[in-house]
Amino acid sequence: MSSYKNLDGNFTVESDSCKYTDDAIIADFSYDTTVVEGNTVKPSSTKMQFKTERKVGKTGVMLVGLGGNNGCTCVAGAIANKLGLTWETKEGTQKANYWGSLLMASTVKLGNDRHGNSVYTPMSNMLPLLNPNDIVWGGWDINGTNLGDAMKRSKVLDYDLQQKLYPHMKDITPLPSIYFPDFIAANQGERADNILTGTKQEQMDQIRKDIKDFKMKNGLDQVILLWTANTERFSAVEEGVNDTAENILSSIEMGEAEVSASTVFAVASILEGCTFINGSPQNTFVPGVIELARQKKVFIAGDDFKSGQTKMKSVMVDFLVSAGIKPVSIVSYNHLGNNDGKNLSAPSQFRSKEISKSNVVDDMVASNRILFEEDEHPDHVVVIKYVPYVADSKRAMDEYTSEIFMGGKNTIVMHNTCEDSLLATPLIYDLVILGELCARVQVKKEGESEWESFHPVLSLLSYMLKAPLVPNGAPVVNALFTQRCAIVNFMRACLGLAPDNHMTLEHRFESTLASMSGEGDHANKRMRLS
Repeated sequence: MSSYKNLDGNFTVESDSCKYTDDAIIADFSYDTTVVEGNTVKPSSTKMQFKTERKVGKTGVMLVGLGGNNGCTCVAGAIANKLGLTWETKEGTQKANYWGSLLMASTVKLGNDRHGNSVYTPMSNMLPLLNPNDIVWGGWDINGTNLGDAMKRSKVLDYDLQQKLYPHMKDITPLPSIYFPDFIAANQGERADNILTGTKQEQMDQIRKDIKDFKMKNGLDQVILLWTANTERFSAVEEGVNDTAENILSSIEMGEAEVSASTVFAVASILEGCTFINGSPQNTFVPGVIELARQKKVFIAGDDFKSGQTKMKSVMVDFLVSAGIKPVSIVSYNHLGNNDGKNLSAPSQFRSKEISKSNVVDDMVASNRILFEEDEHPDHVVVIKYVPYVADSKRAMDEYTSEIFMGGKNTIVMHNTCEDSLLATPLIYDLVILGELCARVQVKKEGESEWESFHPVLSLLSYMLKAPLVPNGAPVVNALFTQRCAIVNFMRACLGLAPDNHMTLEHRFESTLASMSGEGDHANKRMRLS
């Protein structure tokens, strides 16, 4: 029998540190850290309060790239779950689910019962969270195909499910989008039949109007924008063009060539007070956009969905370095046949992706100076090829060569078949859900009178992103489980609960084991030694 329990229903924290009001959960929390000064190590503790608004407002999400594989799969998945659809495949009956979503399909350890059994609860049970079933979806695409036909074109979902979803999706059409051909591959021109015209300023004004109209038409409390459109080439960061908030606004007005479509969308979103999330690898958030977000106190997050090969890499390299094994060569090969692969077949767009994929190991390598000298890095090569036949079923092959004990070598080779959009879509849900939660949380440190919101650069969303955007001066963390722990412990802090740890001291001493040795579930625990 398992020594794990599951708590599926709602729970209440009974503690002087956690108070529930009709409007908010207010929790006292001690943030304990360790400060290292030279050869001196000092524990440090900061007392603070977390306030979490309990009401989740009616939320709309506008996707840039609504008609692409990710966009139509995202809307289709939410509809299928809301309607509780089932469909037939050669493996049998399938039922709609949110598997692959950290927030909707994973559990967290809440604590132990009186017999020392670990008690887990769905992550979505920790705090009041936005449910994807309740989201109002909309957005833009340079291709005007309705979402029913876009879903068929993408060939992502099973045929029987497509048939059941088509009546619900055929009347959803993307709004005309911004198309700057210089920033995406030339092969995308054949799709671009639903585009805005006019100056860059006029196009941004139209995007702002679209956001206002969407919010008003659907009676929304808030709108979140997310870029899931084509990867763009990197924008040149130029003084006087995109280096300050004032300059980026002026450059849009003047139609400067180095202002990308994604940057125009980000600026429009910020000016409308809407969180903007970038799911592609390009440098949408040039310095002027970040400054503008800080001025307007609007959340931004990016860059690039971390769904398949890179997610595995952030686990594998963390494992190797943490185990005292030195990875010296990492070679990653991909081929895919969807429109993302087609766009990435152009050198400038591939370069954007290469950068976001390559930097994922940096923090783990830098953490171990026993293995790596200063500025020493593994050889790291990323290759992406476009193979139309495989469509959305991306193949990823990785070879990790490491140095081990006494001059030995170890090689790990991995093959990963990634259903690209089925892995990316749950990340869209997670980014939106966690971004919305962050907007309802404020912190007040001991001795201060004002509540403080998160920094506009939402680095807490890093788990879902290949190249995490962080506030200036903050470290970039790519290690996957460290990123997950940050989310879990943030949620625990909002409830006045101590961070989770894996010491399990209650199982390591005779005295504590004896105190739990009454009748009950402890007898179900497996023992290797009597």
